[in-house]
Amino acid sequence: MGFRRDGVGRDPSRRRLTPRLSVHDIAIDLGTANTLVFVGGRGIVVSEPSVVASDSLTGEVHAVGAEAEQMIGRTPATISAVRPLRHGVIADFEVTEEMLRYFIRKVLDRRRGHPRMIVCAPSGVTEVEKRAVEEASLAAGARRVHLIEEPIAAAIGAGVAIGEPIGRMVVNVGGGTSEVAVISLGGMVLSRSIRVGGYEMDEAITQYLRREYQLAIGSQTAEAIKISIGTARPPESETATPVRGRHLITGLPTQVSLRSEEVREALKPPLDEILRTIRDTLEQTPPELAGDIARDGILLAGGGTLLRGFAELVAAETGMPVFSADSPLRCVAFGSGQALDHFDQLGSTTGMPRTLSTRD
Repeated sequence: MGFRRDGVGRDPSRRRLTPRLSVHDIAIDLGTANTLVFVGGRGIVVSEPSVVASDSLTGEVHAVGAEAEQMIGRTPATISAVRPLRHGVIADFEVTEEMLRYFIRKVLDRRRGHPRMIVCAPSGVTEVEKRAVEEASLAAGARRVHLIEEPIAAAIGAGVAIGEPIGRMVVNVGGGTSEVAVISLGGMVLSRSIRVGGYEMDEAITQYLRREYQLAIGSQTAEAIKISIGTARPPESETATPVRGRHLITGLPTQVSLRSEEVREALKPPLDEILRTIRDTLEQTPPELAGDIARDGILLAGGGTLLRGFAELVAAETGMPVFSADSPLRCVAFGSGQALDHFDQLGSTTGMPRTLSTRD
């Protein structure tokens, strides 16, 4: 099959990087849910939640990453644990800057504290949002900053030969955004980006429990439900799981039994929106490229595509072959890390030609 011929099936982390790659270079997949850091010559060295816990009065940062995520919903009034990115873009500039600085210091010693950096960004971000990512990276200590669009990075990380005159379709479902892109000759022919992803799925489960059971649950509980019994299509056998939360009427802790078919019903609206975006993109794809996609299939990347039955659902709705990247959660970071070797030529292939440095 098409993607298999071009490299899907190999582990991108095992590829030998060329000698030109500098240990001063860093690639960051700055996601709504998780941040992954790729260091030249070392591979992915950090994979932590994009969460910062800080004092709401003084602004002092108490924790970043996994430690901060454990504090969500469990902090005293003076400390807030927040995700500084929403829908793939910066919602809190200063907190994002602190988080980037933390990750840079974690992977580089102070003598190498001003790296060149590639940062992944959703394909649908505005110029203002791009500038915010670049400036936050420079303020955090980067010497030069390049942006690369996530569908391009995902395809590179999955081993797809994007430089060929062949149409490739990538569907990347992250925590805050879902992107559908058609790639040919190293660039995006067309793309669609919607602000629906894993968090909207979690919110749909939360709202279902409030509506049907008058039960309030937290975001982490909703995600655990999605992972444990969430499905995009009916499985061979349905399952159930106990869910604990606070009853909205009595205010007391309550437990209910939630069935997998109920979770599937709750997930239907966000999944329908993602499928609609895929169909709309296919309908607008030039005929020659559409023929390539029909032959070679659709590549799935991002944590949202790990929902059980998602690949089968996309295949059934589009009639196309569907393949998942070997490392859906990491292929964007792998791809941006491999792009480090072409840092100075990156602008001509990503659709984001501007490079910022501390001199700008």
